[in-house]
Amino acid sequence: MANQFSLAHLTVLDSPPPEMVYLAARAGYDFVSLRPIYMGLPGEPNYELAKNKKMMHETKQALADTGLKLLDIELARIYDGVDPNHYLPAMEVAAELGGRHILSSIWTDDRNYAIERFAEICDLAKPFGLTVELEFVPIASVNNLAGTLDILHTANRENAGLMIDIHHFHRSRDRVEDLDSVPREWFRYLHLCDAPAVIPDSMEEMTRVLREERSYVGEGGIDIASIINRIPEIPYSIELPNLKRSRELGNEEFARRCLQSAKEYLNNYSHTS
Repeated sequence: MANQFSLAHLTVLDSPPPEMVYLAARAGYDFVSLRPIYMGLPGEPNYELAKNKKMMHETKQALADTGLKLLDIELARIYDGVDPNHYLPAMEVAAELGGRHILSSIWTDDRNYAIERFAEICDLAKPFGLTVELEFVPIASVNNLAGTLDILHTANRENAGLMIDIHHFHRSRDRVEDLDSVPREWFRYLHLCDAPAVIPDSMEEMTRVLREERSYVGEGGIDIASIINRIPEIPYSIELPNLKRSRELGNEEFARRCLQSAKEYLNNYSHTS
């Protein structure tokens, strides 16, 4: 089966969803991964499609014109005081656009609270036919594989799953062997990128690299093949923000090179799962 690729919004975050869909199609992607949940981060554009009816219509038209599919939306963060109902409009958007998954991560140190809110998000997503993929992030509260599996096992929702980001997996110093114990059905897609092998000492540098200076697949020092060969064949969402390169090349050419490097790398490493 040929690998399938999605363009993650963080890779070309200053491209609004309709424009992003068209450039992803021209660059050769199969899917897009959109960010219609506004998080209010510094410099982050607001693409709340639930509130911006014109942009929603244009995004729907772009998907119809190109034949691209929506793989997932992000990010349903779990933090102290969050109301999971806040994510309902974005779930409706995902369902209307034919999306499959919603990405979540945990930013509270209260384990019981995190489990309850995560389970609630899963329950809200279920009627829309959406699965909820839990991602661990090195700068978040749940920042490694063990913590994520603890939440997933305890919440025990059939539409819950695990989303591995190659950068985050490496930075968490997790062992690839531990992926063998994860139920196969929990793997639905992953975030593909690369980064230097040396793990930053400071949280500031870790954050900077993950948000704005990731590397083309095969260019950094992460043993990507060792990770992807432990999990089933699933779509690869290329989340590879690199502000310098995207500004120099333009978003479309940058997205094209992200995809080319990923395909070249994967063609050289046969999948053994």
